Amino acid sequence: MLGDFISEKRTLFSTGVHTELRAQENRQRRVNLVAGNLTTNNRTETSGVSARVYKNGVYGFSSMAECSGQAAETVLKAATENAVFMDSHIGKEKGNYPQIPAGTVLLNKEVVDTEQKKYIEFARDLDDYIVKKYPKLSSRTVSISADSMEKRIITSDGYSGHIASPRAYVYLFLNSETAAGVPIELFCAAAGGFGNFEDIFTDPAMIYPKIDELYEKLMHKREGVYAEAGKKTVILGGFLSGMLAHEAVGHTVEADIVLGGSVAGPALNKRVASDLVTMVDYAHTTPFGPAPLPVFLDDEGTPAEDAVLIKDGILTGYMNSRETAEHFGMKPQGNARAWSFSDEPLIRMRNTAVLPGKDKLEDMIASVEDGYYLTDTVNGQADLTGEFMFGVSMGYEIKHGKLGRAILDTTISGVAFDMLKSVDMVSDSVIWSSSGFCGKKQIMPVGLGGPALRCQVMVGGR
Repeated sequence: MLGDFISEKRTLFSTGVHTELRAQENRQRRVNLVAGNLTTNNRTETSGVSARVYKNGVYGFSSMAECSGQAAETVLKAATENAVFMDSHIGKEKGNYPQIPAGTVLLNKEVVDTEQKKYIEFARDLDDYIVKKYPKLSSRTVSISADSMEKRIITSDGYSGHIASPRAYVYLFLNSETAAGVPIELFCAAAGGFGNFEDIFTDPAMIYPKIDELYEKLMHKREGVYAEAGKKTVILGGFLSGMLAHEAVGHTVEADIVLGGSVAGPALNKRVASDLVTMVDYAHTTPFGPAPLPVFLDDEGTPAEDAVLIKDGILTGYMNSRETAEHFGMKPQGNARAWSFSDEPLIRMRNTAVLPGKDKLEDMIASVEDGYYLTDTVNGQADLTGEFMFGVSMGYEIKHGKLGRAILDTTISGVAFDMLKSVDMVSDSVIWSSSGFCGKKQIMPVGLGGPALRCQVMVGGR
């Protein structure tokens, strides 16, 4: 556990300036088995302290790869000097932020370090199951990953706290080829989420049904056909609507990106989606269950609250830091986070999702005469205009209201706010994904999710 050597340093904070002092330890563990061979067996740890001081519109920042009271004093002194220096040369004279009432967030989850051999043994059990039951695969990969961020944060105004974010996942990759000899692959995060490895994975047999399900889908894909290119009626499964919520909408409504010229700037308080679409960046709980990666406190001392981004199709707000919240006249809600002790906090998503509607998935499929049901994606990208392109790794034809053949890898593309205006059915359940990282300048674990959406989108075809 990360000890508390920073609380007593509050007496060294300069009067009249906003100050943040943070001690942090990150751990990452990874094991890969490729065709039964151990190709990755990594354990990494980083730890240190950082301080950030805000003075009249400018920041001073300093960090050190050492966890001690002396290191805390050193970075605090350096960050203060940097802020004074920057202020003397830039002279924005903006004054301090509106104060946040003081409070404390207690440790939400203790980090437990699992022995590396347990990861390896668990992976070998899964690999043995695959090779014995499905010997004709061209290749297979079992990957286990665990990471955690543990932080102690004190601020001159706002909340202080001790927070931890451990998570662990099992990933599966299965490879085969079509009758024509075209290589195909399917991937899934078979299980995992918030918590330590031993909290989540008690028995390898819990993963066997996921292996069987992935193999069955791979066999469907083995007989798959290429999608027809063009604008199509599609049903985006929850993973794809979650990717859309994060990549194509979420980034455009991060306030620093708005200041950089994103499409969300002139769209505030205007219609950006059909009235069936509501989108929220959740902090730690949702109306339909716990958020997959709960956030209780950000690195600026702001307690985490839900940020409503789109309400009934209207863009209602942004995700903010304390600085951008003051600029836009909004309330900071705990979105300023840093991945490493040596990183400054940036505006980041937490658990971003489109809310469920009232439609049943089977009714949505039955409503489509000629289109596609798209279920899995392995990548996605978008720009400041909200224009996106996602790779689709699994999906099915819909013909006369019934699922048809699987389709081979394709893409979908469009402009998010235009596509969301075409949404005319929303399923009544949400699928979450939390096994990846967002790569905005520094990596960050995030959750994303959504229901199935019926909409119009461009399909890339072959």
